[in-house]
Formats: sequence, C-alpha cells, structure tokens
Amino acid sequence: MRPEAFDAYLSEAIEGYAVDNVAAGRWPREGAIERSRADFESSLPRGLATPDHYLYEIKAAEDGPIVGAIWFAVIARNGIRSAFVYDLEIKTEWRRQGHATRAIQALEPIVSALGLSSIGLHVFAQNAGAQALYAGLGYGVTGFNMTKRLGE
Repeated sequence: MRPEAFDAYLSEAIEGYAVDNVAAGRWPREGAIERSRADFESSLPRGLATPDHYLYEIKAAEDGPIVGAIWFAVIARNGIRSAFVYDLEIKTEWRRQGHATRAIQALEPIVSALGLSSIGLHVFAQNAGAQALYAGLGYGVTGFNMTKRLGE
C-alpha cells in the first residue's frame, strides 16, 4: 500500500470494523469507533512499518483504478506460523466483479514465499457474501462462536 493511501484506508477500515462489530452484537454502538480505533492501533502500532504486517491496494487491472485493500499478518500460535487476513475490503461500486477472488488468489503465492502453509481469516456471521466467497476458494470453518441474546 502506498503511504499516501494508508490514512484514508485506516479511517474507512476503523469505521467498517466498528459497524460490523455493532451489527454482530459484539459491541454496543456507544464507543464502537473508539474500540475499533484502539484495536487498529494495537494491531498496527507502526502503521505500514509494523513488522510482519502486509497491506496492499487492490487494482481493477494492472493500470486500473484502486478498488480495495487487503491486509494480512504473519502470526505464530502453538509453534505454527501462518498468515491471517485481517481485512479484505472492496469498494461498494466494484463489488461482485471478481476483485476479492483475485486478491485472495494473488495472496497465496506471497504467503507461500514467506514459508507459511495456511491462510486464516474471520468472517462475521451476517456477511453471507464473504462466507460464500471464501468457501468457494476452499476455506473451511474451523470453529463457531455462538451467542443467545436474552430479553429482546
């Protein structure tokens, strides 16, 4: 990602993550932006220079317009190093045109070149489109978080 694009990306990503967490019932609306901002500051303390974090702009074509962004990190858990996609966002007017599919497919050789054997990610339950995208690309569910809301 170009440094001059990072601030705009970050602002949009913070807003989107707050909205998703509120919609999922994980966060109350009040304070959601602040929680989201804190999560991003914790995850990317040095912005684009944060070690083991990779942010890319997604183009419609080699010389085409920027249509979105993808961010992944190298994580290590229980002695296993893998990639984790923190964010994949395609601008509204460019959705359903294959850009997300191509971005994930382009990510695979990058992850392999880093010596990592898998790519993980999180999808909010209300995002059926993303679930279908990832399932179609061979991603499988590794667990579920379930909630029962009381008194509604």
